[in-house]
Amino acid sequence: MVADIVRTWVAGWAVSRRTPPPVRKPWGFYIEVADSPVEVGRHVLPEVDELLVRSAAATVSVPRTWMKMPAEPEEIEPWLSRGWVAPREETGHLMAVDLMGTNPVAPEGYTATVETVEAVTRVRVLDAAGGPAAQGQMAVLGEAAVVDRVVTEEAHRRCGLGGFVMRTLADRALDEGALLGVLGATNAGRALYETLGWKKHATLAECIYRP
Repeated sequence: MVADIVRTWVAGWAVSRRTPPPVRKPWGFYIEVADSPVEVGRHVLPEVDELLVRSAAATVSVPRTWMKMPAEPEEIEPWLSRGWVAPREETGHLMAVDLMGTNPVAPEGYTATVETVEAVTRVRVLDAAGGPAAQGQMAVLGEAAVVDRVVTEEAHRRCGLGGFVMRTLADRALDEGALLGVLGATNAGRALYETLGWKKHATLAECIYRP
């Protein structure tokens, strides 16, 4: 099941970020990432064993290439070739939920817009002065919706905006026929998503080539 969730996440992340489609590799997928100061591309491994990790790592010669996989960092570190690091602060969490409609209402003092362009839906929340307060987006792929780039501005945190954005995305995903929500969370994001019923299915080890 975890491998299937990873495959869904990879496909939806690429659509959300408008990158070229993921390219199949013997160990999983490769996504080219443009216009990013920290990443030129990423290998994603749906399944993890020593041979797959070593094979993927050995193909990389370009700095700022990433690898992501459902594993604990300490499990895979012995398999990484020279130049690779697995910083703990970059470790993520693969999460999923059966979507439910809630008809959310923006917290008092805020307004929201929802816009869909091609397969990507964006929610933007503005404060009373019209300034940005929170946002999030998702890509719907058939019966799955991959949530991405959920951010609340620091001055507007603890106001319920993150939950509102997530519920709004979930309602729109259901309208478009999706039943399952998938995302890759940071530590801070995981805490929010768990309060909304999302479940962690695996740790996402994130490795960076820094020769």
